[in-house]
Amino acid sequence: MYSIAIDGPAGAGKSTIAKTIAKKLGFVYVDTGAMYRAIALYFLRKGVDGKDAQTIEKMCPDIHVTLEYQDGEQQVLLNGENVSSFIRTEEVSAMASLTSAQPAVRAALLQLQRDMAKSADILMDGRDIGTHVLPNADLKIYLTASVSVRAKRRYQEMIEKGVSCELSEIEQDIKERDHQDMTREIAPLKKAEDAYLLDSSDLSIEEVVDAVITAFHEKTGA
Repeated sequence: MYSIAIDGPAGAGKSTIAKTIAKKLGFVYVDTGAMYRAIALYFLRKGVDGKDAQTIEKMCPDIHVTLEYQDGEQQVLLNGENVSSFIRTEEVSAMASLTSAQPAVRAALLQLQRDMAKSADILMDGRDIGTHVLPNADLKIYLTASVSVRAKRRYQEMIEKGVSCELSEIEQDIKERDHQDMTREIAPLKKAEDAYLLDSSDLSIEEVVDAVITAFHEKTGA
């Protein structure tokens, strides 16, 4: 079994890149961010404060997040409900950044994610895959881009979905989420020592995909 870990900040293009690479290599793609978003959605629906560690820890045993694939597309199930269409809002993103810093939330998903890597060739993306979830991954990539580029990408995504938004607000949100992700006590976002640093600011999706696949073949000989 082979495993690839792709980490990086919000808006770096991890999911898009990871899905494409997984399809080309025949790997199973695991979007760990979607799993954290599903948990964040649960707490939002319950009206829980994202910083209320005691309540979050108490409620975690009631939350069950699983992944399914339908027609080759990953579906996220929260307590049996397909919530894939509800977890990509800015509100959920902001909540996920808060709740994913809670030890109880990370513990709830850690073993599930590690078990997935034992059952198939896995490509997993997130914030702490190479440093914490899969420290022995065959290839680790730290994918990043400038704040302005990431903000413009997110802005374009929202506009295409018909969502009204302000570029300046998105850029500020990204800066705040970077700070939260990089300074949290549990498994903060950082580049693993043995990870390849890949800045996608001036690269196309195809160029990034080719670079990662080349690195994988060179690293593993597969």
